[in-house]
Amino acid sequence: MKNYFKPFVFIALSTVVIAVQAQDMDTSENNKVLIDKNRILVEDVLSAEEQALLSPEDVLMNLRAGNERFVRSDLTARDHSVQIRESVAGQYPKAIVLSCVDSRVPVEDVFDKGIGDMFVARVAGNFINNDILGSMEFACKVSGAKLILVMGHENCGAIHAAIDDVELGNITGMLANIKPAIKMSTKAKGERSSKNRLFVHEVSENNVKHAVEKIKADSPILNEMYIKGEVAIKGAVYDMDTGVVNFLD
Repeated sequence: MKNYFKPFVFIALSTVVIAVQAQDMDTSENNKVLIDKNRILVEDVLSAEEQALLSPEDVLMNLRAGNERFVRSDLTARDHSVQIRESVAGQYPKAIVLSCVDSRVPVEDVFDKGIGDMFVARVAGNFINNDILGSMEFACKVSGAKLILVMGHENCGAIHAAIDDVELGNITGMLANIKPAIKMSTKAKGERSSKNRLFVHEVSENNVKHAVEKIKADSPILNEMYIKGEVAIKGAVYDMDTGVVNFLD
């Protein structure tokens, strides 16, 4: 009886082996396709040569286009692990963005940017101080960034607190940096409090404009680069309801 079944057992086992081998080949091919696809989707970290070829206008357009993709939920696929390894030897970002610390404003995501694409400085109320200026000088004069963008946002707690004269520990001194923007804001009708959304919006925009002018006034290095056209210094306000970054003139 054993001898009778031997050929059938051998045939069955051979069939299984062939099937497994075929499956392995399919899996291998599928993995190859996935790997190739991932390679295509990896956005290379910017090189020094590529950075040097960019103009401030190029970078501004690049950020605008990135924000449009963010709003459409059409974000660029990136392999951050690869980008980390590619950026170890050096960094050549396109821009430096000054933003509020608000957790609802993910700066790199808002502009659809990855590792090594931009410097980001954050402080509640996105105001200018010596430390921020030093960081901007490093980003532009030393590391070659072509754009400085001050980006405020709607519904900013720091703006609300400054308008309402909140006093609490070190927050009091911090909010003093926003006071000039409040004085600048005279167009919105109604009460000058955080309950007046039009007034809050005006203060938010003026706070950004004040920061832009302060960069030029307080940093001879950046102002000279600006005059020579080596960098652009722009302002914007992020709309948390839509995800749109509205650039200011």
